[in-house]
Amino acid sequence: MTFEFTKMHGLGNDYLFIDGATQAVDDPAELSRRMTHRHLGVGADGIILVLPSDTAAFAMRIFNADGSEADTVATGLRCFAKYVFERGMTAKTDFVIDTLAGPNRVVLELKNGAVTSVRSNMGEPRFDRREIPMVGPPGRVIEEPLDVDGETYLITCANIGNPHTVIFVEDATAVPLADIGPAIERHPAFPQRTNVEFVKVIDRQNIVMRIWERGSGITMASGSGSCGAALASMVTGRTERRVTVHLVYGELIIEWAEDGLVYQEGPATEVFTGVWPE
Repeated sequence: MTFEFTKMHGLGNDYLFIDGATQAVDDPAELSRRMTHRHLGVGADGIILVLPSDTAAFAMRIFNADGSEADTVATGLRCFAKYVFERGMTAKTDFVIDTLAGPNRVVLELKNGAVTSVRSNMGEPRFDRREIPMVGPPGRVIEEPLDVDGETYLITCANIGNPHTVIFVEDATAVPLADIGPAIERHPAFPQRTNVEFVKVIDRQNIVMRIWERGSGITMASGSGSCGAALASMVTGRTERRVTVHLVYGELIIEWAEDGLVYQEGPATEVFTGVWPE
C-alpha cells in the first residue's frame, strides 16, 4: 500500500498531510516516526491526518516526529486550512476544524484564489498549574524557579491547547536548545511533558522566540509556541496584548483579544506532493 502526502510548512515548521478520508492509516504513530525522519524519510516535524467531522467542517489528528499524538498545533491549523481550500474540499473562507483540544475557527485571506494568510482562534488560555499540567500547589506559574540539572530557570507557563513553558533570556537565538530543551520537556514537574520557549523581549509589541517542541525537538517555528511565548510576555507585564513574534523564517501576529480568546495569524506554504511506499 502507498500513501499520497503533501508537505507543507508555516515559517519552517513543517508537516506531512495525508487525506485520511480516502486513505486508511492503521498506525499513524509508527508512520509518523518513519516518514518524518530527516535522513531516512521525507523529513518533517510531524504528520497530520485530514479527516471528516460530525461537529465541524473537518477534523485533524496530529502525530509528532516521535509518534506521540498532539492535541492541537497552530501551524498545522494554518496549513490545514490552505490544504482543504485549495483542493476544493471547501469553498468557505471561514470554517471550523475539530482537534483533540477542541474546535478551532479559521479565517482565510486570499489573493488570486490562493490562501496567503490564515487567522485562527486558539481559544481561551489557561494558566492554573493543574491545567498546564504541572505538579505543585494551585495557582499560576509566573517566573517560578525550576531546577534543571543543577541550573535554576525562572519559568512562566500557559496552556493554549497544549502546554508551554517560557523562559525569558537576553538572547533567544544563542540558547543551546538541544541541551536545555529536552531536560525541561521531560522534567518530572510536567506529567504530560511540555513545549519549551526561550524569549527575548524587544519592546512592548515585539518578541524573539526559539522553541524546543514537545515530541519534535528543535523546530523553526510554532504557532502555539508563539501563542505561549506571547501570553507569558503579556501576563508578566512585558508586552501589550497584541505582539509580533519573530521566528527564524518570519513573523506571526498573536493577539489576546478583549473577548478573552487568543488569535494567531500568519502564512502557510505548500512545498510538494509525493507518494510514500509502505
